[in-house]
Amino acid sequence: MPELPEVETVKETLKRKVLGKTIDNVKVLYPNIIENMDSKEFCEKLKKQTIKDITRRGKWLIFHLDDYCLLSHLRMEGKYFLKSWDDEITRHQHVVFNFTDKTSLRYNDTRKFGRMYLVLKDKLEEAKPMQELGLEPWDEKLDYKYLEEKYKSKRLPIKTVILDQGIITGIGNIYADEILFLSKINPYTPCNLLKKKDLENIIANTRTTLEKAISEGGTTIRSYTSDEGITGLFQNNLFVHCREKEECLVCKTKIEKTRIGGRGTYYCPKCQRKR
Repeated sequence: MPELPEVETVKETLKRKVLGKTIDNVKVLYPNIIENMDSKEFCEKLKKQTIKDITRRGKWLIFHLDDYCLLSHLRMEGKYFLKSWDDEITRHQHVVFNFTDKTSLRYNDTRKFGRMYLVLKDKLEEAKPMQELGLEPWDEKLDYKYLEEKYKSKRLPIKTVILDQGIITGIGNIYADEILFLSKINPYTPCNLLKKKDLENIIANTRTTLEKAISEGGTTIRSYTSDEGITGLFQNNLFVHCREKEECLVCKTKIEKTRIGGRGTYYCPKCQRKR
């Protein structure tokens, strides 16, 4: 599943390909992807809109148009491909944006889990997806006191809470495992028991891990790639995720896999001792 670094990579790739292009028409072949209006209204409102910029908030891509913002969440396997009008629309291409220059941006999603919202530009921050998001990892408001306040009433394992997009947005399963390993925190630790130093380590390692992943183009595992021919390299730098029964790169103990909150979780039982 694409997390913050993968979405950041998609954003930068799309900016090189589609900025300045004007939409001639839109085809929605799987209407359930459009979340806040019917597909006919969605298509009509996007006609003649020009892509002015593309930004990211958490795991959401935001296409800034003349009058609207198009919010796109890739979920498990969403991808964007740039094609020609004449190219055949394939089975998994569910939303097609045809531009006036005869190129075509295709939203491809094998599992159909992705979602799109179209909102007026001046209503972006009021849109439901934006309202539900916590701080970006590099927000200056993200400090140990912020996490302490968010965690103090929760007894859930830190692995579950670190994935809460309403606290820190953009962290998914891969990077959660890596952040907790670097912070030397066992994933089962109740988040309300974490000390100031733990919280500071989570913040610092979140930033450095995501920055490194962005510089490597994200992580390509299983079926996820960000675009045709584009794969990330950060999987070569993973300490624990998807390394079950391999030796820890720090202490040579075998990496273990468990499930916490329904999510596959990898950790080193020696570096991340239970407290």
